Order: sequence, then structure tokens, then C-alpha cells
Amino acid sequence: MLPTPSTIAIEHSERLTYTIRQALQAAGGLFSFADYMNLALYAPGLGYYVAGAHKLGAAGDFITAPEISPVYAHCLATQCIQVLTELGHGDILELGAGSGKMAGDILTVLAQQDCLPDHYYILEISPDLTQRQREYLTTHCPDWMDRIHWLTHWPATPLRGVILANEVLDAMPVHQFVWHNQRIFELCVGWENGQFITHPVPPLTTDLTSAAEVIVNRYLSQTDDYYSEINLNLAGWFTSISTILQQGLLLLIDYGFPQAEYYHPTRHQGTLMCHYRHHAHPDPFLWPGLQDVTAHVDFTDVLHKAVAAGLTPSGYTSQAYFLLSCGMDEWLANQPSDPRSRLQQHQAIQRLTLPSEMGELFKVIGFTKHFTKPLLGFQFDNRLGRL
Repeated sequence: MLPTPSTIAIEHSERLTYTIRQALQAAGGLFSFADYMNLALYAPGLGYYVAGAHKLGAAGDFITAPEISPVYAHCLATQCIQVLTELGHGDILELGAGSGKMAGDILTVLAQQDCLPDHYYILEISPDLTQRQREYLTTHCPDWMDRIHWLTHWPATPLRGVILANEVLDAMPVHQFVWHNQRIFELCVGWENGQFITHPVPPLTTDLTSAAEVIVNRYLSQTDDYYSEINLNLAGWFTSISTILQQGLLLLIDYGFPQAEYYHPTRHQGTLMCHYRHHAHPDPFLWPGLQDVTAHVDFTDVLHKAVAAGLTPSGYTSQAYFLLSCGMDEWLANQPSDPRSRLQQHQAIQRLTLPSEMGELFKVIGFTKHFTKPLLGFQFDNRLGRL
């Protein structure tokens, strides 16, 4: 059973619900699930990612890899060092920095290796998270604050270096589609009897129709009553990334599958999932603004959209193999040897690497631009051919 929100939290959710209903009314009473998800997560001042509630850690709704162990950021920093060294110097841009811990840990490793970036940019749309990141980094990285800069939009000028996106793609709004009676429908959102509901209608856009037809023809022609999600934002997002990245690496870490697994006939109820106080459940209309709403990543589509935008695929692997490739074992060997610390570190690494935990579900994919040296993180197990 899910924990009950406080009275203040429920009032906040009711304000966002009213905002979404106004948008629905303006749209004629029906709009795409992507429109709903966008407002639920990003409505100014009210959406889940831009309002002030705690999201990360024990007091929040979920925990991310950088919060589990510093080995995660250490390995990302190792990959950054390879690229920054090869370029001579450069910048790092982190998309959505959460608590700021990953940024702090990466900068600590880079300073120890005398490889600090010229600038460490953080693109953050949440004023609340920006403030928390600033407080954390001021405390933990006071000597490097002059290098850290917060952005609310894409950088004005292209950069050379590394762009990091840890659990960013899963938070992009997705469209929902249904394959029923040999026809494609879009699941749209409406309001009825005091609650949000979904309506299957002919797709509202030709983009969704075209994308869904490709998926159905490849994987679903022999199925029925199948619904899932499609991220139609990837093409524009990668175009922006390709414009920003003058030279260097884009590194994406997220949970998901190759397309053939994502749209496997047995995965007939999609991948949409919500997170509230460390409980996962499938209802995106419960307490808008108080819970995270996510969808897994179709890494085959990621590959195709990135290549179409002018980026070069350089590697795709599991989180476990990426961490191993970037020196996880060496990091562990250099940690304190007292039994309690060793046990804690081993438990954290198991959570990050075991197939039954995050090790296999989470994937790492890298794209480069004007950078040809093989990347460290994919030396042990490069699965690009599987996409």
C-alpha cells in the first residue's frame, strides 16, 4: 500500500490537477498522454521535477546510482579524463544534476588527477534543485565553485568536452499507443467523473502514426490488445545536442532495452511506471505533481535518432560492464580495509552491477563527434551490434 501524502502535499497536487484540467479544456477536452506527462512533471512551479518536494534518497521517491556509491561517479570521471586528456582541455555539461552529488564526486576525482574541466555546466530547470545543488557543491567543492555554472537552457555556444545525462531520457514525455483489431490508436487523456481517464482515438499526429506503424510491422503484427509508449522528442533533442557538442562525447545512462525487447509481444502493457516514496506502481494519474512518471528507453531508437542528428555511435553496454571497464575493481581495492566499510562498499557495488539489481537493466550508450579514439567504458563488452 502506498503511503498517504500530507494535507499540504495533496493541496499541491490539487493545484496541479486544476492547471492540467485548464489545459485540457483549452485543448477541447482531450490531449496526448505526452501533454499530460509534460505538465505532471514540468508545469512551472507545480510539476514534479520543478516543485520543491524531496525526490532523491531515503526521504524522497527513488535513489539513483550516484547516491548509492561514489564508485559510480569515479568511473564516469575516468571516462571524462580520457576524453578531456585527448582534447587537451574542455568542459563538462551535466543534464539534470539531482542532488549535486555526482557532480561533486566527479570534480573531486578530476582534481585529484589534475584534469579539472575549464567549466562544469549544470543544465537544471528546477529552481529548488539548483539551490540544493549549489548548497551541496559549495560545501563539498568550495575550491572549484568558480568553474561550476548553472544553466536553464542549452548553452549559447558549442562546447568541447563531455555531456553527461544520467537518467534523463526516462523522464521525457512519451506518447501512448494501442494496437487493437489491426488498427493503431492513441491513448489520449481526458477528464470524466472527477478523474483523469484515457481514451483510445485515432492518432492525433502523423508522427505517432508513422512511428507506431514501423513498430507494429516489425514486432506486433501477430498480436492484439497491445499498448506501449513512443518517445517522439528524441529527434529534436539529439539535434540540439549535436548542435551544442562541437567535439567530444555524449554519454547517456538509463534503464531500457533494445527495440526488439522493448516491443516484445509479451511486454503488452508497456513500460510506464510511477515512483512515490520508494514504491513503484502503474497509475500516472494518482497525485499529479507528487510522483515521478517514467518510461523505459528504446535504445535502438536512441541510436537511430542520434546518428540522424550527426553523432557517431561509439559504444553500448550494460552499467555493470561500463563500471568494470572504467576501473571499478581498482577503486574498490583502494578503499578502507576495515570490515564494515568493505561490506558496505561490496553491497553498494552489488546493487550497481548485479543483473537482478541495476547492473543489466541500466545501459550506457556513448556518441562522439570529431573524436575517434575507442572509449574506455566499452572496452570489455560493446553491444552496439545488438541494436
